Amino acid sequence: MKNEFSDVMSQRTDKELIQIVTAERIKYQPAALEAAEDEITKRNIDTANFEKLRKQAMLQYQEKEKINSALAPTSLRFVNHLIDVVVSYVISMVVFLVLSLLLSDPQNPVVVLATIVLVFGSFLAYYTLMEIIWQKTVGKFVTKTKVVLDNGEKPKEKDIVLRTICRLIPFDWVSYLFMKNGFHDVLSKTKVVKDGKK
Repeated sequence: MKNEFSDVMSQRTDKELIQIVTAERIKYQPAALEAAEDEITKRNIDTANFEKLRKQAMLQYQEKEKINSALAPTSLRFVNHLIDVVVSYVISMVVFLVLSLLLSDPQNPVVVLATIVLVFGSFLAYYTLMEIIWQKTVGKFVTKTKVVLDNGEKPKEKDIVLRTICRLIPFDWVSYLFMKNGFHDVLSKTKVVKDGKK
């Protein structure tokens, strides 16, 4: 009896077939894997490195599962958000008050614009600097969570800057309530996990 996946696998490239039987093996049902392996044999694709690739794929999968099991629950994310809103608001207000005391003409449109930019910038700076230096904001310190890349590594500065900019997306602050990760997580390829784990 013909394998139902034979036609599908015959249309895959060599590279796709290798991916299926190694790195993506866990995603496929046994019949699909069998069809892919038959197609590899038919095409006489060199399988010398397959076992090594299979082991690497399994390690990557296990690492990903470990990271996913450490994901911060929605309740902690919500607490993070509340604490960080308060802290960033206080910082913005302090910046505003200092500027209003230091600037000679607070009614001048240029001064008003500069004040808005600096107050808004303090909000962005709070998230950026905290997460670059400690992988945490004050909220994450309280809830014992931190930011990591999707693969569990420490984010680079550019990742945190992108993550912070993505916070400006409308309704980003509630997106993690409806998705496994919020918009700023998905777009910056980061996750918030319980600290002490990856």
